[in-house]
Amino acid sequence: MSTLLKFYRPLFSIPYSTRTVQLGTHRFHSLFKPKRRIRCVSTSSHSQPSIGVGGKWESPEFSELWLQNTISRKKEVFRPKTEGKVGMYVCGVTAYDLSHIGHARVYVTFDVLYRYLRHLGYQVTYVRNFTDVDDKIIARAKELGEDPISLSRRYCNEFNQDMVYLHCLPPSAEPRVSDHMPQILDMIKQIIENGYAYIVDGDVYFSVEKFPDYGRLSGRKLEDNRAGERVAVDSRKKHPADFALWKTAKEGEPFWDSPWGPGRPGWHIECSAMSAAYLGYSFDIHGGGMDLVFPHHENEIAQSCAVCNHSNISYWIHNGFVTVDSEKMSKSLGNFFTIRQVIDLYHPLALRLFLLGTHYQSPINYSDVQLESASDRIFYIYQTLHDCESALSQHDVVTLKDTIPPDTVNSINNFYNVFVTSMSDDLHTPVVFAALSDPLKTINDLLHTRKGKKQELRIESLAAFGKILGNVLSTLGLMPESYSEILQQLRDKALKRAKLTEDQVLQKIDERTAARKNKEYERSDIIRRDLAAVGIALMDSPDGTTWRPAVPLAIQEQQVS
Repeated sequence: MSTLLKFYRPLFSIPYSTRTVQLGTHRFHSLFKPKRRIRCVSTSSHSQPSIGVGGKWESPEFSELWLQNTISRKKEVFRPKTEGKVGMYVCGVTAYDLSHIGHARVYVTFDVLYRYLRHLGYQVTYVRNFTDVDDKIIARAKELGEDPISLSRRYCNEFNQDMVYLHCLPPSAEPRVSDHMPQILDMIKQIIENGYAYIVDGDVYFSVEKFPDYGRLSGRKLEDNRAGERVAVDSRKKHPADFALWKTAKEGEPFWDSPWGPGRPGWHIECSAMSAAYLGYSFDIHGGGMDLVFPHHENEIAQSCAVCNHSNISYWIHNGFVTVDSEKMSKSLGNFFTIRQVIDLYHPLALRLFLLGTHYQSPINYSDVQLESASDRIFYIYQTLHDCESALSQHDVVTLKDTIPPDTVNSINNFYNVFVTSMSDDLHTPVVFAALSDPLKTINDLLHTRKGKKQELRIESLAAFGKILGNVLSTLGLMPESYSEILQQLRDKALKRAKLTEDQVLQKIDERTAARKNKEYERSDIIRRDLAAVGIALMDSPDGTTWRPAVPLAIQEQQVS
């Protein structure tokens, strides 16, 4: 067996910037072109302030970040290999169709991790790839009579647009398989030279029996990997679990030249090659959906270690499935909903809230009930903050005092401490959402109750609450550009679900007002009830009647039952 590669650093470092990122359709892969050779290396916080008793900002007690590590099967304190810096690679989509909400959960999860690491003061290099060379892409391209690379490029762009809708920040780099053939070929050559792979009729297979640690991530034993169960049946393979590093080209398929003949890479080698090209063989976090633990991530470990015996990823993080009737959502089962289908009726940030409303490791069951609840909740959050913003706009900020009442100080500090503690406990977003209730209620009390309106330093308190809630929502990726705009967007989605126009709702309000004036209270109640049945709630006040989106009555009854 030839010697393993010498230890070396990644080809380049991707600069990190703290500037505000303008979301939009983007293609980052072309900005970061790695050189051919990958060298093998072994590489060796700050939270936002809270408000002190005098209304001044002070640093809260530091809370260490803990993450559930799939490879150790336990929660571990996060310790980056390089102090203050984090390298993170997340497996991206195979771009042959529109992405479904199972994909959305993966990338919303890791977007929150990315945002929270930055919130803690880390410089994060976040790499998320595109698979644009794959059997599924080739099959779909044949079905549509389209060039495979062209088709994949189109769906990469569609995916990026979905990420913009969902408020997922663009990664530092988005490498594509088709742009990284030199790195893939170099890695396969090295695996062969090191004695971990063999060639059969132009195909190259990784020999799992040569890698004693195979199965460490998934907990599977080699004897469990029988032919036909997650592994292709091929009598030419030395062991049923051996997997393809390079596949011989078939007629009519895209191919690249190689020392073993024309062909294309296997699925698993691409991520080993691209993660090494951008982050080196040793970095901090590798993530993806739970379905990637085996075989994809298991095989990645084997390949990378076969090239560099000091290859090491510190934390393997995997999110749970989105299920439909307790069955995993997937294209192969035909029980999936695309992101576009869902956001046609529900606001993208309502979908994001729904996905974050369950801890990322737990399965989450997709249903209209859950989405309606998320939509209702997010409308309440934004309406409260819009009302707060409107109240503040009536006052000159310069004239505000720089102190706030002790009760406000305690409330804000308690909320912020829950936020930091929960997020640092393996990203417990549901606890954060539950903790939002108290500050939101306090804002509404200050705005609308007789007692609240009389509170000393009321406007200063509103400003402090608005600021801390805005900071937290930004870290969760839920901060809109404008509260008024998103409230209107949420109303528009509610009208679409109700199959009504705003003019029709206003006409119903006028009919109900006339009925009440004529003391036709039964007619008035029927109008209110009919609108409530389709998710339109009427609100009476001295200034007249207005409407807002609400959970439809039938779904409310399901929630109760």
